[in-house]
Amino acid sequence: MRQHYDFGTMKGKKNPYIKQLKQPVTMRLDKATVGYFKSLATELGMPYQSLINLYLRDCALHHKKLALKWAS
Repeated sequence: MRQHYDFGTMKGKKNPYIKQLKQPVTMRLDKATVGYFKSLATELGMPYQSLINLYLRDCALHHKKLALKWAS
């Protein structure tokens, strides 16, 4: 094993799968919802965007659906 490696001459490659990992989306959420996830994320020690992503992923994996009834 060498004692010194010259990483300055290495040619880096970008991750070819990066576009498949996450998709940027703009969403409009009310302040109470964002506040709830921010406080919960602070308790858990993680970014609130990641927490929202985990929650939505769980809903998608378990095919959860809302039971909504519109008032007439």
